[in-house]
Amino acid sequence: MRSKRPKVLHVLGGRQLLQHVLGAVASLGATRTVVVTGHGAAEVEQSVRAPGLAFVRQEPQLGTGHALQQAAPLLDDEGTTLVLSGDVPLIEPATLRALVDACAGQRLALLTIELADPHGHGRVVRKAKGNAIAAIVEEKDASAEIRALRNVYTGVMAAPTRDLKRWLAALRNDNAAREYYLTDVVALAVGEGIGVVGVAAQSETEVLGVNSPAQLADLERRHQRAAAAHLMAEGVRIADPARIDFRGELTIARARQTTLRGWKRPVKKR
Repeated sequence: MRSKRPKVLHVLGGRQLLQHVLGAVASLGATRTVVVTGHGAAEVEQSVRAPGLAFVRQEPQLGTGHALQQAAPLLDDEGTTLVLSGDVPLIEPATLRALVDACAGQRLALLTIELADPHGHGRVVRKAKGNAIAAIVEEKDASAEIRALRNVYTGVMAAPTRDLKRWLAALRNDNAAREYYLTDVVALAVGEGIGVVGVAAQSETEVLGVNSPAQLADLERRHQRAAAAHLMAEGVRIADPARIDFRGELTIARARQTTLRGWKRPVKKR
């Protein structure tokens, strides 16, 4: 981001990236929410501190699996754990609910999407028969054949918590980056005969992450267009939706009486 500010505290639509994610989570009624922090941990924790929100620090930062290992002691064995990224701000609550429902406390559910350009993403490898997922292969470790796949893992998953803790404890870092990949839990689940299912994201926008000022600007415009579309669907007249700059909360309703500035009611002659 070329900034001293931690990435998840950059602002989109008047709210920090992490606040968008926490807002989507809040609608699910989770019993516990844990934020894993690393770079700029103290600043992040101070900015989004709220009742019931727990923090753990990942130091050093050795991959996504290592990040979740830090949170594991705070997770209750019963129920489902939903894993999200703090720099993917426009994820929809309905999508998260579908993912949790697909998990049902029994399966590993992964949020996936088909991309025209899958560069940089872990590829979804499916079994020869049926549509079940066999593995997620990170691009650094993928063969040319696997890199040609366009269905990718978004970084969002839902898993039975008891099983997830066991898989996290079994992760190894024998890969090109020498990191602990969270995606390796897929192979562990498959090896135990636990089903791994994919849930398709509703749109590319909701799974896009922010890694540069240009990407943040792109998501800002997508967010504004979506806000304009929603307002117009409710009857609001917007002269140029491409130029709207929406911030904060806006309540709309049909008024019974309308007052226009600079306008006088005509006087009816008797």
